Amino acid sequence: MKHNNYRIPFDGSFKLEKSPTGPANDIPSDKKLKKLLAEANDKLYKLQRCLYAHNRHAVLLVFQAMDAAGKDSTIRHVMRGVNPAGCQVFAFKQPSKEELEHDFLWRSTTRLPERGRIGIFNRSYYEETLVVRVHPEYLSSQNLPGDVDLKTIWHKRFQSIREHESHLASNGTKIIKFWLNVSKEEQKQRFLQRIDNPEKNWKFSKTDVKERGHWNEYMSAYQEMLNETSRANAPWFAIPADNKPYARLMVANTIVEAIESLDCKYPEALEENRVHFDGMKQQLLLED
Repeated sequence: MKHNNYRIPFDGSFKLEKSPTGPANDIPSDKKLKKLLAEANDKLYKLQRCLYAHNRHAVLLVFQAMDAAGKDSTIRHVMRGVNPAGCQVFAFKQPSKEELEHDFLWRSTTRLPERGRIGIFNRSYYEETLVVRVHPEYLSSQNLPGDVDLKTIWHKRFQSIREHESHLASNGTKIIKFWLNVSKEEQKQRFLQRIDNPEKNWKFSKTDVKERGHWNEYMSAYQEMLNETSRANAPWFAIPADNKPYARLMVANTIVEAIESLDCKYPEALEENRVHFDGMKQQLLLED
């Protein structure tokens, strides 16, 4: 179960039709997968503590997917046990009036994680090359200068994103991006579950089915977006999402490996302070 097998190449050769939505047949049972996830959760907890103390790097996790692919539940299960003080989650929905008065990267830039923290984007600036590309009429509300050329605007946005992520990476932010690759059939079954289960009705919207009608357009947009923006300093991982326990474990293992690569260490006490430790310890022990 090598999660690196799901990393999108950096040379633009990714083909969506060759990307699996389900795991191989020889994976462990769901019970075993959950046990392995719990072990990854424990590693992530320890790594996050050290990341926070080291205070030299930030980690940005980006999640993109079609509706019902499991973004919310994946984030919830993978980050379980991580100190909330060191983790920030932002879900980006329809832009507000204020956000539309700025460039498309502004609203996410203001929510980037500080050094020592893990930031999670549930959807992100990539929506501007996905949902807006499928629905270019949304561009009319963005007050863009001059006439919009639909033949060039997406590549300009890809360039802006690459430069933005390169800047973040060179200044200490570790970027890991996940596309949860759910099949059209599995999405259908999850929609039906949301309709049939009263406790999940709130998660279903009539617009979900409407957007499903644009499936092929979205897949085309995803393929180009993944090829244009998967780079060594900000790689994409196409995680098979039809099996939720498997997807969660692959995401968790990818994050663990990425943070381990930062080689964070707990700061050592200054020698000028260390020489006073014994005296301070004795003073504390002698307190009433």
